[in-house]
Parts: sequence; structure tokens; C-alpha cells
Amino acid sequence: MSEQTPSATPAGDLPGPVRLRVAPSPTGDPHVGTAYMSLFNLAFARQQGGRFVLRIEDTDRARFREDSEQQVFDTLRWLGLTWDEGPDIGGPCAPYRQSERLTTYRPYVERLLEAGHAYRCWCSTERLAEMREEQQRLKQPTGYDRLCLGKTEEERRALPGFSETPVVRMLVPDDVDTEFDDLIRGRLSAPRPDDQVILKADGFPTYHLAVVVDDHEMGITHVVRGEEWISSTPKHVLLYRWLGLTPPKFAHMPLLRNANKSKISKRKNPEARLTWFEEEGYLPEALVNFLGLLAYPPAQDAEGNDVEVFTFEEFAQRFDWAEVNPVGPIFDLKKLDWLNGVHIRALDPQDFTARLLPHLQRAGVLGENPSLGELARLEQVAALIQTRIAHLTEATDLVAPFYAPDDAVEVADDARAQLGDGAAATLDAATAALADLPDHHDGVLGSEPSFRAEAIEAALRAALVDGLGLKPKFAFGPLRTAVSGRRVSPPLFESMEILGRTATLARLTTLRASL
Repeated sequence: MSEQTPSATPAGDLPGPVRLRVAPSPTGDPHVGTAYMSLFNLAFARQQGGRFVLRIEDTDRARFREDSEQQVFDTLRWLGLTWDEGPDIGGPCAPYRQSERLTTYRPYVERLLEAGHAYRCWCSTERLAEMREEQQRLKQPTGYDRLCLGKTEEERRALPGFSETPVVRMLVPDDVDTEFDDLIRGRLSAPRPDDQVILKADGFPTYHLAVVVDDHEMGITHVVRGEEWISSTPKHVLLYRWLGLTPPKFAHMPLLRNANKSKISKRKNPEARLTWFEEEGYLPEALVNFLGLLAYPPAQDAEGNDVEVFTFEEFAQRFDWAEVNPVGPIFDLKKLDWLNGVHIRALDPQDFTARLLPHLQRAGVLGENPSLGELARLEQVAALIQTRIAHLTEATDLVAPFYAPDDAVEVADDARAQLGDGAAATLDAATAALADLPDHHDGVLGSEPSFRAEAIEAALRAALVDGLGLKPKFAFGPLRTAVSGRRVSPPLFESMEILGRTATLARLTTLRASL
């Protein structure tokens, strides 16, 4: 499109029968709401065979953070919410950063000025602050008082509170129609807006102008955003009308809320940060599943039961705007924990092992380049714990003892406190019983050890339960402490099999020596 002649239709033949976008601002860690909005945009785009666009709205230079854009890319890709066009991959509407599109907005501003739909305002920030204070003191609606409307620069300069660099404001008619249609909520009405600034003194457009221009030029057919933008939509509809552009369809999603119905904020809620979920050991598919449940009813099975576990593809297939619940959903982490456990248990064992690795490396359990032996052991341990954890981070305490030196297993205080007076005799009997078990390897490359969980359990039950007359709880507690240093650990006999006879005996002996 020519910079001088904005047109009523987007330039070129843009791909996709529908085109949707998400447009986060790089002002810190990405908000979980960015993923929430991306999910619903992408689901509809994929269902309709359309395109999903990622645009970076970086015109707020005061709050701009350079690393934030990359975090947006990384977290959305981690979730599998991938885009067809964007700053990093390009596309027919490039550039996709607003800060790189400044020459695009100016012709639209000039067009509005020429048509009398906008005017320059030279009021200083101090004068505007005083105006608002006076309006509040008189209990009047706050809004610009149009001091600059109809005045030349010279006429305005003669009055108090003059600024050398003007802004440009919309001239909102007193009888403006503030109703519009919403795909989720039906016919909506918003309060009359004041004369909104559309071009700032620094030459950057405000959100209200930039979003209209960019959505038009990028051929966006459906604008899906949070309900906090309902009050701004009449301004945008006005701009579309004044510029002779076809407005998109609007869908305003309900806001995510805490249990007390307050809006989730990054200042008060760590889970509002999108990066927090990966740090805490959530699976991306579990988070996507959870976000889909927040504002959309689950499918029903043949018996009429809710089907709460689903994939993105299943969600997209049955998506319908009319089914979105407009009531702000409660962000229930207990539900997310449950879903995460379900998705963890559904993973292929090798996939589960691979997902654990970065968390174990971050915790220092494994190094940056673990050996083949360490990886093989991890796969064995992973099989023992896959059904026992709800977060990947919970694996650290369970896995760490398998990589500790046999003579330096750290014994937790609560585990040591559980050791009774008979712990020494129990450890002695267990050591003798296990020392008598064969310890050789058969099969291809010695892949079949004789020191197996079944044989270990049989020998220990014979020695401790039958031989010493101990109840299993008291018989095996000291052994668990010796092997893992914990009161709660992966299955004991399978853990001993993984460690092998030599390491198991060394751990029993080490704990016995400390009693």
C-alpha cells in the first residue's frame, strides 16, 4: 500500500479465509492471558483453514523491555501455539512490529485531520492534570475539554499550558453511536468515549489508531481480545467508519480471575507470568487443555459425562464462538495440577524421560552433558515415578538419590527421625540377606541382571518379616531411608534393582554406621 493513499481494502491477496491475530506488548514477562487469547484465536483460525498472525505492539516505549519479545516467542512456541506470520518469520504484511511501521500510520492521521475527524492538541501534561483534578473536584466526567479544538497553533500559544509538540486527538461526535455486535456477547453498548489521543507527541501512534490501521492492513477478519477493551471498541468502530474501512468482527473474551474474582495480575500472582508454568514443571499440553476449559464447556461422551481432557486439535475441531462463556472464569490451579498429572501419565516413557532432563539439569542433579549410563539410569527411574508426580519439578527429590555417591546419601531429618531402636538389627539382617543374592548379568551385553526386584523382595521378606517378625512398615522403612535418604521414595525393591547389589549394600552399611 502506498504511504500516501490508504485504501479501504488490505493490500494484496492475503492468504486465509479468516485471519486472526494476537498482539502482545513486550513490557515484561508474557502474561498468561497472551496464551489464553492465542489459544482461542488459533483454534478458530485452524478450524477455518485460516491464518494466525503474531504482531508485537511495542509503541509504549516507556515500558518496553528488550528481552520480552523473545520470551513471547519462546513461551508460545513451548505451548505449541504457533503463528503463520510474525516478526521472526515474516509474511506478506511485514513488518510485524509497530515500532517499525511508524510511516504507515501518518497518512491515516493526515486523512483524519483533513476530514475534520481529528485535531491537534497543544495542551501540556501539567495543564491536562490540572483539568482532570478540577473535573474530579466538581464531580464531573473526566475527559478532554476541547480547549484546542478549532484553534490555530498561534491562537493556542497565547493561552496557558501550551506545549511545543502537539498530539492529535479524535473528534468524537456528541451523538456518537456506541453500540456494536460481539460474537460472544451479542449486541453491546459502551460509554461515550472522550476525544482520544491517536498520535502522541513523540510521533508514535496510540494503541487505538495503531490497532485499527494494523488490523486493516494485515487483513484481520476477527479481533479477539479481553473484555477490558469493550469500552474502547466504539472508538475503533468510529475510526474504521471515518477511514472508509470494513471493520472486523469482534469477540471479547472474559478475563481470567482469582478465587476472589479479582483480575489476575503479574504483580500479585506468580502464575500470571507465562514463564512460571514451565519453571514449575507443568506440561504445555496440560496448560493448553486448562486454558481451553476456562471459558469453554467440555465435550460430552456417549453417557453425557464431561470430557475434560483433550488436545488442542480436538478443541479446535469443535470450537464455536457461541459456546464461549462470557463470565470471567476462576483460575483454579488445583484443576491444572490434576490435568498435569493426567497428561504426565499419558506420556510415552521416553518422552517423559526427555521432559524431566532439563529440570534435573537445572537443579544440578545431572550435568549439562550426562553420560549414556546416567541417561539409561534416568529412564529406569522415570518408569518408577511417572505415576507418582503432578509436576515435573517433583521428580528432583525422587531422582537425586540415584545419582548420589553411595557413601554420601543425604538423609532427611524426618526420615532419620523415623528410625526406631530396631533399625540397626533390621539393616544388619537386610545386608546379610542381600549379600547372599546372586549378582551377575546374562543376556545380550549383560542386559539381564540376576539382582531383580522380585528376588530382592522375597529375600527381604523372608529375613525381616518372617525372620525377625517385623511388620512390613517397620521392616522396610530403614531400608528406604538408607537407599534414598527419604521417607517417601520410588518403589523400594525396584530402586535397589536399579542401584545394583554393590551400591545397595554400600548404602545400607553407610546408614548402619551412622546409628
